[in-house]
Amino acid sequence: MSVKDRAYLDWNASAPLRPRARDAMMAVLGETGNPSAVHAEGRRMRGIVERARAQVAALAGCSPSEVVFTSGATEAASVLRHLPPKHAVCVHAFAHDCLWAYHETASARDAPDGPGHVLAMSHANSESGVITEPPDAVDGGWFVDGVRCDRLLLDIAQSAGKVRFDFSASGADLAVLSAHKLGGPKGVGALIVRDGTEIEALLCGGGQELGRRSGTENVAGIAGFGAAALDASLDLEAGLWAEVQSLRDDLENALEASGNETIFVGRGSQRLPNTSCFVTPGWKGETQVMQMDLAGFAVSSGSACSSGKVRGSRVLRAMGLDAQAAECALRVSIGPTTTEEELMRFVDAWAKQKGKLRQRAA
Repeated sequence: MSVKDRAYLDWNASAPLRPRARDAMMAVLGETGNPSAVHAEGRRMRGIVERARAQVAALAGCSPSEVVFTSGATEAASVLRHLPPKHAVCVHAFAHDCLWAYHETASARDAPDGPGHVLAMSHANSESGVITEPPDAVDGGWFVDGVRCDRLLLDIAQSAGKVRFDFSASGADLAVLSAHKLGGPKGVGALIVRDGTEIEALLCGGGQELGRRSGTENVAGIAGFGAAALDASLDLEAGLWAEVQSLRDDLENALEASGNETIFVGRGSQRLPNTSCFVTPGWKGETQVMQMDLAGFAVSSGSACSSGKVRGSRVLRAMGLDAQAAECALRVSIGPTTTEEELMRFVDAWAKQKGKLRQRAA
């Protein structure tokens, strides 16, 4: 099967590189200069970085001065280790693993009742697509299981570019996002730090990014990030994601027509417009992924993989599914270039495999 015959339905894992982002990167790769240098070549590189910073800020609804470029959202999330004074991290049940990792390390810290607790949460969950708006602050803080949190970090890697988000109005002190989730290159992302919020340097060295993250900036990657953010903003303005949501809903209706035992996770809740997560009891998600891959479709399982080990999704279990059901989840995530023809071919292939499963079980 040739690449052109395949359908890519895994946008939440990584969106296809946007042509404008690719062109921006290629243009920079032919240039010379360090953005910290004061000569003309360096100033040109600095201009590219600052233009991209403004483009990312416009998408996220923040000031350019609040954008810190990193290698991705995971590195940006390491700010949870760099918030003075010592703090404990309270993590929302639907948060990404990169946030939960700091909850686990923070549990051993010696200031569980001290100042500076931080609530870390994902604005939109990558598996289910369910959107969780940040809670309203009470007396300048957030309360989680009786613990007061004085800071709020939002992971907007999945929601940025798919739904409108305004950091300035969110109440968050910090946010993290990733370029490749919105059609930029892999290996670049951003930490948003609200003006007035103090953090220790993520990386120490030459003092780049106003001392908040040292290391010579990845100018080509940052240029691609900025171009992708610009295109994502234009897509939102044009209403393209409303069209994507309509395609997603058609997909779910067609899947549902093949039998009523399939459960659609988060249906009826506020979700990302492009994400469908569904569970067919008795049909493991990993098996479905392999079968659909052979049929020419790139999709993901709702089960998380780590070091070659498969475990039922923590998020889906937190949403009320038992461990067996969580292992039977499949995620289809699409984008503005996905076609109805691709989705209907997927439905036919999926229903065919499902029919074979039922015959074997009979």
